This record gives sequence, C-alpha cells and structure tokens, in this order.
Amino acid sequence: MINSTLPVAIIGGGPVGIAAAAHLVKRNEQFILFESGEEIGTNFSDYGHVRLFSPWEYNIDEAAKELLVKHHIPLPPKDELPFGEEIVSKYLKPLTQLPEMKPYIHVNSRVLHVGKKGFDKVKTKGRDQAPFYIRVEENGTEERIYEAKAVIDATGTWQNPNPINAEGLMTDNEKGVSNQIYYGIPDVLNRDRDRYKNKTVAVVGSGHSAINTLLDLTKLKEQTEHTQIIWILRKQDTTDVFGGEGNDQLPARGQLGTRLRNTLENGHIKAYPSMLIQSISSTSDGKLNICGYQQQKQKVIHNIDEMIANTGARPDFQFLKEIRHTFDSALECVPDLADLIDPNIHSCGTVRPHGEKELRQPEKNFYIIGSKSYGRAPTFLLATGYEQARSVVAYITGDHESAQQVKLKLPETGVCKLTPKPPAAKTSCCCD
Repeated sequence: MINSTLPVAIIGGGPVGIAAAAHLVKRNEQFILFESGEEIGTNFSDYGHVRLFSPWEYNIDEAAKELLVKHHIPLPPKDELPFGEEIVSKYLKPLTQLPEMKPYIHVNSRVLHVGKKGFDKVKTKGRDQAPFYIRVEENGTEERIYEAKAVIDATGTWQNPNPINAEGLMTDNEKGVSNQIYYGIPDVLNRDRDRYKNKTVAVVGSGHSAINTLLDLTKLKEQTEHTQIIWILRKQDTTDVFGGEGNDQLPARGQLGTRLRNTLENGHIKAYPSMLIQSISSTSDGKLNICGYQQQKQKVIHNIDEMIANTGARPDFQFLKEIRHTFDSALECVPDLADLIDPNIHSCGTVRPHGEKELRQPEKNFYIIGSKSYGRAPTFLLATGYEQARSVVAYITGDHESAQQVKLKLPETGVCKLTPKPPAAKTSCCCD
C-alpha cells in the first residue's frame, strides 16, 4: 500500500509545474518539485527578451495568486504584457521564495528515471499499491532516490527543439554546422546583435517564435547596412502565418501577424514558402547552402551566414521508459487531446476545456500536463496548463467532483479553418 504521507512529485519548475505546487499547497498536500535548471523558470529565461502576447491576466495561476496576496506580494497589472524574463522575476521567483514553497523545490535536479518501486513496466499485480520511484541527479554529480504517491510531469518541450530537416531527423550535416544554427529565439537586438548584424540570416519556421525573430531581424536590418533576411517555411502561403490579425481577441497576438504582413509587403524579407529542407552544406569560405524542394522542384539557397531554427519542439520521454504512459502516434500528445489540437485538422488555436479525465494515463496517479501534454502541436497558453494543474491536483487529492468541473475560456485567435495536408515531397538530396 502506498504510504499516504508521501509527497506528490512534480517534474519541471516552469509556470505550470509551479501552479501544480501552488494547488497542492492550497489543499494542504505535501509536494516535492525537481527543476533541472539552475533556477526556477529556466526556459522562460532563455527568451527573457521576448514580450509575450498574452497579458498577466492569463499568465498567473489562481492558487498562486492567492499565495502571493496572502504574503502581500504585489501583483503586476493584469492588462500589461510581460517579457519572458518578467514571468520569472515578477512572478515565479517571488512565489517560490514563500515559506510554503521554497523548502520543497530542488533546482539543479535532473530526473533520470521514473518508475514504480520494485516493478518494471511489465509487472502488474500490486502495481497500483507501489510508490513511484524517482532517481534524480543533483548538482550534476550526486544521485538520490525519492519516493512519491503521484507524479506530475510538467517538463515542457522547450529544451528539445525540432531539427530543420523536413523529415524531422537530426542529420549529420545539420549537426556539422550546428555552430551556425540557433535553436530558439535569439536576442537579435542586444545580446546576439554582433552575431547577426550585416549577415545573411535564414529563419526557418512559421509560428509565433519565427514571427518574433523575423520582426527583430527587420529592426536590425533598418539599423545596419548589409543585413539580409531569408524566411523558409513549409506552409504553402505566407498569409497562413498572419493569424486572425484584427479579429484576434489577444490584440498583441493579432498585431504580430499584421506587422509581419507589412514587413513582407515592404520587401524587407525574402520568403521561400512551401520549401522542405533536405540538407545543409558548408562552403570553403564558411557560408551555408540550404538544399531542399520548393513546390516539389529542387531549390538551393546559397551564401547563408547564420540560421535560426524556429521549428517547434517535441517531448522527451526518455526518463519515462518504465512508466505506463501513452501518447498520440503523430503528435506525441496526450491521446485524448489529439483531435482537439491537430494542426492537420484545424488552425483555431483554441481548445475546449479539458482536465484530469482527458489527461489520465494508464499508470495510476501519473500525469503529463502543460505544453508537454500537447506534444508536437504548436499552440499553448499558460492558462490551459493552469487549469490542467488545478483539475489534476483536485483528483489526486480526492476531490473528484472539482476535478470534473473544468472551466477554461481562452481568447479566440480569430481564425479557424480546415488545413489540407501538404503534398508528398521528394526526399532525395539535391546538393553535395
């Protein structure tokens, strides 16, 4: 029988993992949280220079807010748009320093393995009564074992970016030029300015990360004489990227699309829509040639200095090999979410309310929440993760009625349409 005094283990110290902790505190339930980075909110710090398009209203969890108010911590204005760094400095750090939270949070603690004590994945009899067994590497050297009565995986996907190759594989030639590829959103206008100024830069991707990168590069181009911007996207039409624009219920999100449209119309960016990258080769003078197919015809883009990969990310299941969990075969998301978020089916960007029932895994009291629950699907708002955390914690702590009462109202994107699947492309390489 599982010891009822064991804590609930949370893996991941981002906003959604911290929200789960806050809800456990609210219900007087013990928890322990493991964050692999040196501080809470490491992933947000990676793009701390980026202003979010969702205001604080959607970025602070309700249970977390109650804790902050209890300790007289001032809250940011709900209509203000925070930078990524401010999510950490104005919200996560003050919250996790509170006495109800700080003693139970472990940073520099990378989870190596989650399983059931005394059980491999195959063994069933008595499995539900065994505690979870968690092996953790602390401070890069020491390994420790922890036990828990439930596990919430909120590790996200940010640290596991997709490769540039159209087939989704990290090829040897991409690895060979990785020093000229930035995976994520670089600080083009400040920290990374010297890396990109007066260079020919190719941005790969078509989501909001790519839009932010392209707009920053455009500002850099206006300030420097020789900066050139190449945009490579798999979508057949650049207009598919603009979103709802003025119809978006998050105005800042809509404005991203409008600004990008204006930038393209002004000729600041050379776009290559419907292009599938097959390989990247390096020339003798250190330039890159990008080889692929555009409209099923061979295409080579020459003389690229730097590439920025905004191609999304994917979940990491390596540490869950002995846990009974399932995921959609295409999106790698929690199975019951697949039809709600599949970009092959729709492009709404809004999802009906869902909670513990949809997130339930074959392993009792194990859940994947937050952006990792969406797998490779691109669109995720923190408010979605917060409601997931609330519902899952309610169920784990025995309040099944509250767990079922899922309430989530997300701002509409202003666009919802069927998206045809792209035609099959040739896969042979077209350059040396």
